[in-house]
Amino acid sequence: MPSQSEAVSLLLRGVEEVLPSKEALLERLESKQVLRVKLGVDPTAPDIHFGHTVVLNKLRQFQTLGHEVIFLMGDFTAMIGDPTGKSTTRPALSKEDVQDNAKTYQEQVLRVLDPEKTRFEYNSTWLGALSASEVIALAATHTVARMLERDDFSKRYKSGQAISIHEFLYPLLQGYDSVALSADVELGGTDQTFNLLVGRELQRQHGQKPQLVMTLPLLEGLDGVQKMSKSLGNYISISDAPLDMFGKIMSVSDELMWRYYDLLSFLSEELITERKQQMAAGANPRDIKVALAKELVARYHGEEAAEQAYQEFISRFKNNELPEDLPETELIVGGSGMPLANVLREAGLVSSTSEAHRMVKQGAVKLDGERLSDSRALMRPGLSGIVQVGKRRFAKLVLKEG
Repeated sequence: MPSQSEAVSLLLRGVEEVLPSKEALLERLESKQVLRVKLGVDPTAPDIHFGHTVVLNKLRQFQTLGHEVIFLMGDFTAMIGDPTGKSTTRPALSKEDVQDNAKTYQEQVLRVLDPEKTRFEYNSTWLGALSASEVIALAATHTVARMLERDDFSKRYKSGQAISIHEFLYPLLQGYDSVALSADVELGGTDQTFNLLVGRELQRQHGQKPQLVMTLPLLEGLDGVQKMSKSLGNYISISDAPLDMFGKIMSVSDELMWRYYDLLSFLSEELITERKQQMAAGANPRDIKVALAKELVARYHGEEAAEQAYQEFISRFKNNELPEDLPETELIVGGSGMPLANVLREAGLVSSTSEAHRMVKQGAVKLDGERLSDSRALMRPGLSGIVQVGKRRFAKLVLKEG
């Protein structure tokens, strides 16, 4: 087992902030042998992506050090919808959708966490049992002014956008989860700080020792701009096939690669620094990116699958060979056609039209080997052929009139 100082160093790696302080974490570790560490996730979509694994990997480190890990499915709160970072009220999910997503979440989460050391809880267990008077008492713990300290609520209020009453209840219910579980530590992304601090306050009001809050950075998606998100299409799922996962990692920019190294790699900080120095000294960035891709693919699919994905990647893309099993993508367009940038986005070849405009401008888009130069050119019904974006993204497109 590592020493106390080594354990703290491991737990603080990649962490954005510890509240109330890093010293408080050391004190809690010294005063309690086994900490109860909580992560709450609303199962609003079926896929776990690399962005989620930033905090999941931290949970795994707590498990390695012998602490109790609770993965909390927010099956009740998911039906409300977390307003964090949203400019409008989120549509509510049905109970059936949430339950279906929760099933896939549990299977995927256990590809990161230790199945023998992971405790699953569902917050409908206690939130669903709250009476109306108990909900009113919970609401009485915070003021509207306090809620409007949240940046997203404040912006919506000042701009005249609607804020529903149930959205104010969301951070209170999430905070009550910490009371129900008597959490010692709660993890979350930096966008969750307000909600996590509400948990500390509610624990204090219920006579519990307030949990420590550890926030971790949000991982940028493949576009290098927006945070990784399924809705934006800029994500890498941990369920992606080995070759798809390998290719997506290889598609990130050289600059973004280091962000992925820092937040996703299990290599020591010293070794990552060494690789940065190698690139600065003239090493090929592609080779350093290959090493990262192999590490991450092997984590979810095994060493053999990672090596096979690498060999296929080299064969298909480095040698400019088209995939033999390229599926046909059929798009429905209007009679007058659809702009090229929109076609590329709808075909899943880019994550946004802005990326499409950029790739066309760079001369990185081809149709049947011919370079396309106008991202606003209308692609009309009847067009078919193989579209290539960059060196690694291909689609066999067929456009039909809707």
